[in-house]
Amino acid sequence: MESTEYFAGIYQEIANAAGAQTAIAVYKLFRGQQIMFPQKLYKKEYIYTYIYQNYNGKNVRELSQKFGYSDRRVRQIVRSMQESQKDE
Repeated sequence: MESTEYFAGIYQEIANAAGAQTAIAVYKLFRGQQIMFPQKLYKKEYIYTYIYQNYNGKNVRELSQKFGYSDRRVRQIVRSMQESQKDE
């Protein structure tokens, strides 16, 4: 395994977090490019479905923290999913 101390900038951060081989793979895939990572990791459809399927009326805070939404937004998602289920 390579020492991470020789990696430059962001590659050193990646190597420290995920390992030298991951940093090398990222380098090979994206070198020379400027990339920006979205704040949301998951697709909206997945998040909405997950929230709807796992909502129990008492876990709003847990769901909102998991996906970076407000409690109010989680309740809105549940309501909209319930309405769309009624329409089907």
